[in-house]
Amino acid sequence: MQSVVQDIANSYKKTKVVDVKSGDTVRVHQKIKEGSKERIQVFEGLVIRVSNKNSHTASILVRRNTGGVGVEKSYLLHSPLVVKVEITKRGKVRRNYLSYMRELKGKKARLSNVNFDRQAVNDVPDPEAEKAEAEAKAAKEAEAAAKAEEKAKEEAELKAKQDEVAAAHEAEK
Repeated sequence: MQSVVQDIANSYKKTKVVDVKSGDTVRVHQKIKEGSKERIQVFEGLVIRVSNKNSHTASILVRRNTGGVGVEKSYLLHSPLVVKVEITKRGKVRRNYLSYMRELKGKKARLSNVNFDRQAVNDVPDPEAEKAEAEAKAAKEAEAAAKAEEKAKEEAELKAKQDEVAAAHEAEK
């Protein structure tokens, strides 16, 4: 029974996820649906906590100060709404849960940086996402081609009508 549950849980996991650690400053790209429109919203902040790192319920708690008010958001890393997680800075910390960062303000709220290869860490190829993106692009191109064909057909009909009217006008003279 346990293996069946794990198989189902693993089927919902993304193939590759960025290795996020506490103390990282990340930029999270999330899909937001408003009515029939869909857009991507970016939230940048400090990772305070990483939970269940190797599970399909892996989550991060990101904190950011906005206008003097601390804002915290929790993101499930394997959620289909989380498009991309990009690490911008890596801080030196010795804990997993940085709750003390909530009380710190100004220069005291800074972490010392650790050098890391930003390109290598953030380059996580997801073949399924790339495939879905390619399919969406192909569908959009097909739709655009159909619209262009329909427009050309309408223009040809209009041109034929214009020629008829011009010929009738010439016949009257």
